[in-house]
Amino acid sequence: MNYINVLTIAGSDSGGGAGIQADLKTFSALGCFGTSVITAVTAQNTMGVRSVHGIPAEIIKDQLQAVLDDIAPVAIKIGMINLAEVVGIIETELKNYLPKVPVILDPVMIATSGHKLIAPDTVEQLINKLFPLVSLVTPNIDEAVILAEQPIHNLDDMIAAGKKIIEKGAKAVLVKGGHLIGPVIYDVLICGSDAPVILESTFIASKNLHGTGCTLSSAIAAEIAKGKTLLAAIKNAKNYISQALQAGSEVKTGKGNGPLNHFFEPLKLIIQ
Repeated sequence: MNYINVLTIAGSDSGGGAGIQADLKTFSALGCFGTSVITAVTAQNTMGVRSVHGIPAEIIKDQLQAVLDDIAPVAIKIGMINLAEVVGIIETELKNYLPKVPVILDPVMIATSGHKLIAPDTVEQLINKLFPLVSLVTPNIDEAVILAEQPIHNLDDMIAAGKKIIEKGAKAVLVKGGHLIGPVIYDVLICGSDAPVILESTFIASKNLHGTGCTLSSAIAAEIAKGKTLLAAIKNAKNYISQALQAGSEVKTGKGNGPLNHFFEPLKLIIQ
């Protein structure tokens, strides 16, 4: 008998709403067992990020090898990587790790508060070294603007940006449209040369949006680990996000941008 093991490689959020804290909550809420490799420690709360301290590359490597050698993940989520040398370590370990597992890359670059979380030279490393290895890249609008090197103002721009990201080596990309506020939120999924898939969701009015991107990518990883196809995993993850947003919309946590309610209806830990 085994748990469904899912690994997050990401930064720590002292406020508990995003980063590895959100990832582990999401894995647990969806019935999976979460392990973690911490890439950076942030000093932040609901008001914003105060400082970021990158974990030494050798410690990240040791964490990653320790988990992969003993608690084999069925899926992996990668979040914040703020140093270029860490990208190389993750690339090497993923290439060495067998069996190959699906990897969801959430290219965390800018916090909700506007604080930059990634060194400029790391973006190029993400594209060159990790895009070819991962199953899905999940940028929000701001991140897609950086990756595609073009402005995004509407759905057509999202599709164009997604295609440019595919051209840069990604197998599949989910451009998240939550930053384009309207009655309907659009996400765009592009898989290789396939026609874009437009996914719609109803806008939910809430101040508690902190960690939404981390939670979505983690939910996708968890759903894939449970055997769902990529599209089904994305749809299930979007449904989970919508319910978590709605359940947490009236709750006050701190003075600023609060977290989702990850445990609105948690599953028991799955044993198979």
